[in-house]
Amino acid sequence: MIFRFLLPSLFTATAAFSAVDFSHKIVPILREHCAECHAGDKKKGGFSFNDRESLMEGGEDGAVVVRGQSAESALIKAILSADPDEQMPPKGKRVPAEQTALLKQWIDEGLAWEEGFAFQKPAYEPPLQPRIPVLPAAVEGRSNPIDRILDQYLAQKKLPRPAAIDDATFVRRAFLDLIGLLPSPEDLEGFAKDASADKRARLITTLLARDIDYSEHWLTFWNDLLRNDYGGTGFITGGRTQISNWLYHALITNMPFDQFVRELIAPPNDESRGFIDGIKWRGDVSAGQTVEIQFAQSVSQSFLGINMKCASCHDSFIDRWKLSEAYGLAAIYSTRPLEINRCDKPIGQQAVAAWLFPEIGQVDAKAAQPERLKQLAALMIHPQNGRTPRTIVNRLWQRLMGRGIVHPVDAMQTEPWSADLLDYLATNLAAHRYDLKQTLALIATSQAYQSHAQVVTKGTDDHGYTYAGPRTKRLTAEQFVDAVWQLTGAAPTKMDAGVLRGKVDPELAKQIKIQGQWIWGHSAKPGSTPPSGETITLRKTLKLDADPLSASAVVTCDNAYTLFVNNRKVSAGDDWTKLAAVPLQTALRKGANSILVIATNAGKGPNPAGFFFDARVRDAAGKEIAISSDATWEWSAKAPPAKEGRIAAFKAKDWQAVTVVKALDAWQQVIHAQAPALLAQGAGGSDHMVRASLMKSNFLMRTLGRPNRDQIVTSRPNDLTTLEAIDLANGSVLAEAMAKGAQRLLATKHPSPAALITSLYHQALCRAPSVSELATAHTLIGEKPTQQSLEDVLWAVCMLPEFQVVR
Repeated sequence: MIFRFLLPSLFTATAAFSAVDFSHKIVPILREHCAECHAGDKKKGGFSFNDRESLMEGGEDGAVVVRGQSAESALIKAILSADPDEQMPPKGKRVPAEQTALLKQWIDEGLAWEEGFAFQKPAYEPPLQPRIPVLPAAVEGRSNPIDRILDQYLAQKKLPRPAAIDDATFVRRAFLDLIGLLPSPEDLEGFAKDASADKRARLITTLLARDIDYSEHWLTFWNDLLRNDYGGTGFITGGRTQISNWLYHALITNMPFDQFVRELIAPPNDESRGFIDGIKWRGDVSAGQTVEIQFAQSVSQSFLGINMKCASCHDSFIDRWKLSEAYGLAAIYSTRPLEINRCDKPIGQQAVAAWLFPEIGQVDAKAAQPERLKQLAALMIHPQNGRTPRTIVNRLWQRLMGRGIVHPVDAMQTEPWSADLLDYLATNLAAHRYDLKQTLALIATSQAYQSHAQVVTKGTDDHGYTYAGPRTKRLTAEQFVDAVWQLTGAAPTKMDAGVLRGKVDPELAKQIKIQGQWIWGHSAKPGSTPPSGETITLRKTLKLDADPLSASAVVTCDNAYTLFVNNRKVSAGDDWTKLAAVPLQTALRKGANSILVIATNAGKGPNPAGFFFDARVRDAAGKEIAISSDATWEWSAKAPPAKEGRIAAFKAKDWQAVTVVKALDAWQQVIHAQAPALLAQGAGGSDHMVRASLMKSNFLMRTLGRPNRDQIVTSRPNDLTTLEAIDLANGSVLAEAMAKGAQRLLATKHPSPAALITSLYHQALCRAPSVSELATAHTLIGEKPTQQSLEDVLWAVCMLPEFQVVR
């Protein structure tokens, strides 16, 4: 592609390397060798590095460090000097060579600094309880509470308000921020023609009501925050469980955030349990990687914005958290006595289950684990716990505005730049029954959100942060891929996420005819009653002519079942009164498929038993087939061995036709009340483009910053690395998408090459090309566009920095 040599000039790429760990490598060196004279209130030679601002100010003789240039930094020159009048430290042992090398690397990499860290902090402790601030008077009709607070903030600092953005910029920003998609040319045209004063507010309401688009965009945010993914570390070995279907349902129903937190910390069933169970690593692991410590780290980081990783090993020297507090949280989850380890060595003390803020209540350390988890969940969303709502609204503000009110978002011990704004958003969330969409709407309808965005470069905040409007944000890997798929039509037809996609369509539910029957083994024949404790295996084999576009089933069993599709576990349950809605599109495939169920009857004596299954499978051609439990299924009295979510080879020789069981009235009431709506939901999302958030990560998404999610991730890199630049220029994934897009453009009639180019710019950038852009692109594709020339122009537009950011 002839434009691709331009890539290095379009971006400033930074090398992809492993940066030095500031907290664990640099802080101890500075504390040991330099803090006595240059930290806290000590400022010899006029120089202090107590915090980042002090470091960048330098000393009496000017700059002490030069970002990216250790060889030019006075700090390194003084450390290396042999002159007694110049060398640092002036007395005592010198800085060892290996530590000097780390300091040089730290400077060369750009002087990374843990946000909010200071060697001696001013006395600040974030308030625990919520606070409702008094709102300033509205100025010039700017009545949104956010604007009232920020207008006063800017006036006090004698700063101008950022300028308002035009309609096209607003529409593109709102679409990408709220649903993660580019607006269509029709969306833009309709908005431009609308002359009503409230059209921006109405657009925000409309976007947030697009439940599928909203859910599949915010799935990326929550997957990062909750360590959830569709493959990778832990899944193959059975040491990790997805919460994908639960999370998707929570988003598409706009589950209140307090309930969301409660179901994650104290799971009502296995669907949301994967978050607290973490990753069971194979083999020996350090004390800081046990599932109990992972629990402490996850709940504190995700919901309280507290980084417990340091305190999981030793008392933190970054903030106030202690080793005993990290282990106290871990003990809430633990089902065994938990010995405290400091730096991986036992100290001879047992952890006692405890919550971090006992002033609003405490966990009963003697209670059973499920009860302790319920108590912790209640404390996490306690009316007097203002930290949990502050943490989530700060995260949402950062996603929409480009920088948190507390920054970074996992350093909630740090003083916010506007306590009134943070407290208002938090109490407003609680007052609106923890409705996250309402908070997003409140932010997006403010004049602050709808103002000109700052373009931030390295060093912008070296001397402290002052709010001056929103900031440009780089598209996430998923947003970029979705945007490319929108332009090219290259989205896949089958997703990887094990979710029941879509939302219940009441009209479609009325049309669903339930076909499944209750089945069991011979012990359920007329005149017989299955014994308690009986376990049988049921099976069905089928052949599909094509990969399914969508597939879902409703399943239940009196009393318990485990369902395997193609030898992989996809569902389990032990409450027959609640049908399980099971997504099957990732489990089924073209060709032969096996459905196998291990079913168990419970109770204290002979009692009725039955298994129920009803599925709908749809392919890309629109063909739908039903797969239901009926007389064609078979049963065996033997059960196959299952390990790590899979079953081994199973060659039972006693397969026989099942018995169709006469359904109890109570069974049928459950089926008719729940099954139609759940099956209708499974069919509801098949007409939407498959989103990148529903796919396993590929090389392109990984190079664009999508994490593997074996750790919690709350912010992604904002700089382009060399690896990303190379993959954008030469990667096969993007090249294949461009090829499909070029084919689609060739098959679409346009009045002229100029019309084609203009249409592409409107789709990608929400604006027409400039005269020079139009001329350049026209020269590239010529009067008769070819496959190659259209690939080139598509690639060139997608490489524009303007395309790759929310501006």
